[in-house]
Amino acid sequence: MNSLSRRKFLKIGGGTAIAAAASGMIAQSIVQALDKSSVASGIQKIPTYCDICFWKCGAIAYVKDGKLWKVEGNPEDPLSRGRLCPRGTGGVGAHYDPDRLKSPLIRKNLRGEEQWVEVTWDEAFDYIAEKMKKIKTTYGPESLAFFSHGIGGNFLKHTIKAYGSPNIAAPSFAQCRGPRDVGFRLTFGEDVSSPERTDIKNAKCIVLIGSHLGENMHNTQVQEFADAIENDASIIVVDPRHSVAASKAKFYLPIKPGTDIALLLAWMNVLVKENLYDKEYVEKYGFGFEQFAAEIQDYTPEWAYPETGIEPEMIRETAREMARYKPATLVHPGRHVTWYGDDAQRSRGIALLNALLGSWGRKGGFYTPVSMDVPSYPYPPYPKSDKGKVDNPDHKYPFAHETITTGIREATISGKPYPIKGWFVYATNLLHSLPNEEETIKAIQNLDLMVVVDVIPSEIAGWADVVLPESVYLERHDDINVEWFREPFIALRQPAVESPHEQKPNWWMAKKLAEKLGLGAYYPWKHIEEYLETRLSNAGYSYGELKENGIIRGEKKPIYFDEGVPVEFPTPSGKIEFYSLQLQEAGFDPVPKYTPPPGPPAGYFRLLFGRAPVHSFSRTHSNPVLMDMMNENEVWVNHDMARRYGLKSGDYIKLKNQDGVVSNRIKVKATERIRTDCVYMVHGFGHNSKMLKRAFGRGASDAGLVTKYQVDPLMGGTGMNVNFVTFEMEA
Repeated sequence: MNSLSRRKFLKIGGGTAIAAAASGMIAQSIVQALDKSSVASGIQKIPTYCDICFWKCGAIAYVKDGKLWKVEGNPEDPLSRGRLCPRGTGGVGAHYDPDRLKSPLIRKNLRGEEQWVEVTWDEAFDYIAEKMKKIKTTYGPESLAFFSHGIGGNFLKHTIKAYGSPNIAAPSFAQCRGPRDVGFRLTFGEDVSSPERTDIKNAKCIVLIGSHLGENMHNTQVQEFADAIENDASIIVVDPRHSVAASKAKFYLPIKPGTDIALLLAWMNVLVKENLYDKEYVEKYGFGFEQFAAEIQDYTPEWAYPETGIEPEMIRETAREMARYKPATLVHPGRHVTWYGDDAQRSRGIALLNALLGSWGRKGGFYTPVSMDVPSYPYPPYPKSDKGKVDNPDHKYPFAHETITTGIREATISGKPYPIKGWFVYATNLLHSLPNEEETIKAIQNLDLMVVVDVIPSEIAGWADVVLPESVYLERHDDINVEWFREPFIALRQPAVESPHEQKPNWWMAKKLAEKLGLGAYYPWKHIEEYLETRLSNAGYSYGELKENGIIRGEKKPIYFDEGVPVEFPTPSGKIEFYSLQLQEAGFDPVPKYTPPPGPPAGYFRLLFGRAPVHSFSRTHSNPVLMDMMNENEVWVNHDMARRYGLKSGDYIKLKNQDGVVSNRIKVKATERIRTDCVYMVHGFGHNSKMLKRAFGRGASDAGLVTKYQVDPLMGGTGMNVNFVTFEMEA
């Protein structure tokens, strides 16, 4: 973000209501809906936590004369530390978004035509309940699947479980972090958690492999990254693109895309051959080290050079740099790691490199997260399914420990192992999050019912039978956030203002639908505050205190091995598994091996994509505050390649992928900061939903170009960096 944009953003963030009024964005219906006599004068401060991304930062909403004014970080919150990222500060725009869904909608004509009839909530629930009862009678409750993202889906999950379906999935597993969690589980017996248990602020050396801290705006990590830089931490960045994080690096390695495992093997080869690894740690906690060392002995820097494009001496120098600061060297596990289909093994390579450096359980590496004990609400038991989950028949992907979204999609298309006839979709735009839009649409056409709950008319909503408009996070309660973090705390989301139209909170929808389905016994509480108070009082905490402060902090606990955290590795051997018998017995490589990725067709470039600090996925592009910061994406093209094609920054082109799919027009960014064999674009733009008037047609959709994907054989994740594009010039 340039300085002009930053100043502009701060101006808007400090007086959003004034800026919104100037551009005609304040919804007059809000004023009309409120009883003027009941509107409080002056400024009110309501603590809550953010929902613009999944990080759940503590925030304080300011309401001025009854109208939402601005949002700031809650200084009591360990995640935000009193600061919000641009998305969080701009969250006020979600309330004033003119494209928001306003009332329940039932499809009028064919799916995807975006023609609707406005109905009452009662009519919408009657329609849904009738369809769900028919599915249950005809096919069984398992034939309804639920897709969800974020804590807001908790109550709807509860209703779907009470209904009898175990098919509940989030794209965050198979399309994002799943390979990382599997790779670390196979090595240490535990995954990385969310937020990640990375001790960035205390690290003396940080290695980022395709992790775009500063662009992929996870608030706490970015703040800690700034702390580490201020403390003169050595930064090593591996990326085909010179990212914001790369600009802070001591060493930047512009790797050939798809060759990361080769670099990891070469780094580990140097550490072992030069006896630079943490011998005491490995001998004490490691299993199968001799076999591991034998497996990697031929993966020298000279072997890796023609694969990766990284000079042998640079590989050696960076390996020695990591060893110099061990165990306070953190090789970051990443977040969105579904790249090439070998992602669980690549993530295992990252875990093994951290194990050699002795960083797991150590200060500056990976701490042990802690939380407070808040019991679940005492609900009746859920019905048990005889059929089991549909997503992973015959345990095809043996190390998938969460439900695979694309597995549900495949079953919806094929009807095997049993039919899926209903989808319930909460707060996730499946057409932008799952690869191959054509397959998703094909699955939708096999459904008897699709319900979408969202705050904006996303692309997936355009294909729904029923669309239910949710209150934005500043207008609703949600479940308690009992966070796993470096220090324990409980956070509350609560409404700062009322919803402007007929929008309702998710908990209310879940409860009303359950009652229509005859499942009222699963909601013995009358209002969510009764639920929240019950959970907190059963844990010995005050709901009143939580409402007032937004945060209840617990006592700090040990988070490192040398502070008294029990040294436990829940693997079959009870140790760090350098050589995995689990993998070997399942027919996979016990130590990661490198396979060169397929190259592009002649004249094509590998398509890479990532995040921007002012947008979340494809969810924020109608937000007037955030779109003012970034209203379209660009395609990064190496300046030499741009010159060959006669392109310059600011030109518009279209991208055509290897399967002939052509994007919307997109602006060129000609730059030296990317390799010649790839291009890069920010995810989430190129909306084609007609109801997203502000975002419609802005920029190009990377999701539309991701027609190919490579499935990870260990856990079913979808590697999506296997697509290639060429340029189509504008006439």
